[in-house]
Amino acid sequence: MTSECFMLAANGWVPNNSQLPVIVYRAVERGDCDEIARAFERRFGRHGWPPDWRDTVYDYHHYHSTAHEALGVAAGHAVLELGGPRGRRMDVSAGNALVLPAGTGHRRIHSTEDFLVVGAYPAGQEWDICCTAP
Repeated sequence: MTSECFMLAANGWVPNNSQLPVIVYRAVERGDCDEIARAFERRFGRHGWPPDWRDTVYDYHHYHSTAHEALGVAAGHAVLELGGPRGRRMDVSAGNALVLPAGTGHRRIHSTEDFLVVGAYPAGQEWDICCTAP
């Protein structure tokens, strides 16, 4: 497993987070889609981030102002844009995980048809969605 972290500055209407970095973990889990999804759900839950959904990432810019978000890629691959319009583009694939601090803009630019993500939020944090009109 490898990891990287970076800060994102405010970008127009997207605040990002001036105190906490985005963290990206590569090759965290291995297996088929269901094995990886279950492994991320267990891992997130053990750390106090109950898994909340299995789906894709919205294809429009948005952020959550009230909650941090963990994303575990269970299948496929995609290009995500982090930080809002003209932000940082990042390739992600099955087995990768991201931790997005509250306020971090994100969207899916394109993905394979099988792209599947597990989403989780810290216990006690209720997520909202802030965006421009999709």
